[in-house]
Amino acid sequence: MTNQTLVSTCATTACAYNNGGCTALAVTIGGTGARPTCATFVKLDARGGLPVANGRVGACQRLECVHNKDLLCTAPAIDVAGDTAECASFTAR
Repeated sequence: MTNQTLVSTCATTACAYNNGGCTALAVTIGGTGARPTCATFVKLDARGGLPVANGRVGACQRLECVHNKDLLCTAPAIDVAGDTAECASFTAR
């Protein structure tokens, strides 16, 4: 795998890394139970990250996802949704 998975959309507007899309250099997908979430989500009164929305998935901690290979995401792109920053592209094995 040579390219990191793109965060194609992020609807979590309360996240400091969402500025017209994901501006984090790399996000981690984690969470517990049935809801995989963006563990990079942070609610602050500031915006940060890259100057453009070009966020990528750096790590995936959800072993039960079909896109997870060696803790890396193999999906071409993911979508992050809702106020809880849920990975909408998660698919269980």
